[in-house]
Amino acid sequence: MQAKLQLFPYFQPIISTASGQIVGYEALARQHDANGRVVSAGAWFSSADIDAKQRTELDRQVRWQALQKFAEHADPNSFLAINISAAWIDNLRQLNAVPTVRMLEELNIDRGRVIVEISDAPADPQKLKQIVQRYRKHGLSVAIGDFGAGSSQLERLIAVQPDIIKIDMRLFKQAAKGGIAGDIMQVLSRLGKRTGARLTCEGVETDEEFWFGLDCGAQYMQGFLFGKAEADFKPAQQYQQHIASLRGKFLKQTLVREERKINAINTLKSLAYRLAEALQDDFNLNELVSWNFAESGVIRFYLCNNLGDQISPDFNFSANRWFTDPRKIGFNWSWRPYFFQLLALEHCGDRDRIVSSERYRDFETNLLCKTLALRLDGDRLLLVDTVAVD
Repeated sequence: MQAKLQLFPYFQPIISTASGQIVGYEALARQHDANGRVVSAGAWFSSADIDAKQRTELDRQVRWQALQKFAEHADPNSFLAINISAAWIDNLRQLNAVPTVRMLEELNIDRGRVIVEISDAPADPQKLKQIVQRYRKHGLSVAIGDFGAGSSQLERLIAVQPDIIKIDMRLFKQAAKGGIAGDIMQVLSRLGKRTGARLTCEGVETDEEFWFGLDCGAQYMQGFLFGKAEADFKPAQQYQQHIASLRGKFLKQTLVREERKINAINTLKSLAYRLAEALQDDFNLNELVSWNFAESGVIRFYLCNNLGDQISPDFNFSANRWFTDPRKIGFNWSWRPYFFQLLALEHCGDRDRIVSSERYRDFETNLLCKTLALRLDGDRLLLVDTVAVD
């Protein structure tokens, strides 16, 4: 079976969102089908028709060809990402054996230009950690591929501590449409920033997906919007003008969205200050109905003392009317960031501020919300829950 297989590498461009240039390539295995067309050879590496040893040999043959062509023809400032299955790493008997490093030595390739992309597959985290340490000892960078798919992703993230996190294509495309997948992408973006890992989005095919990748803070992107995998390398500036145009449209659209958000927030803050003023004395809840709470997105407010204890019922607004819910009286919210941040600002002499929480999903309404915290008087704080502005 192996003798009949003639596999060869193709190279898909990886784009820097900041420079707009091609900064690297991913090497992908290809073959000719019965009609002579070039098609993916990926299925062979999980096929039951050939054993693990043969699959490993096929992979190394393609890897050698890819590195050889990269050394001879690629831009000297570009990098090459090569895929290695975590399952194959798990099957290594000698962790000191690093065939990729030997290839780099034979081809005299700067190891700083090669990224080992570990694909999603079951693997022993400890063995994975050891082999990754050995790759890094030899000067190679490491990426996690297909992140967000499969199992044990967080465990693998801890073991590998990757230089690059490559988002699973299916997750990225689903996230670009919004919903919980979009929230997960934002979490992954923050995770990348906190760990110093660069975020790569693959499968980018439309302008909208490119803009979503920018919104997530992706440093790298690849996909048919720029170029499919081909046999040859391209000039680094091939897509620079196109990407500059896309970035310009993104900025224009984002400015409109941010201005709308700022205006909505300012309206909401004015309403919160007005509410705080009204609560200084006895107030009639029904009189508040005439205020524009429906337009502002306020869903409830409540009062806390300086220790964070809720001292009032929830005053809920729904269907253009107010009603009270006393169930949370006595709950303590001092551990919420918006609460202690407000107190810290006051202790530093910055008073009369409104502190806003991060966006969260409200348990009772299932709405995406934010909480505003502001000083009511010396003994009380006002907390206002409102629908988050997109």
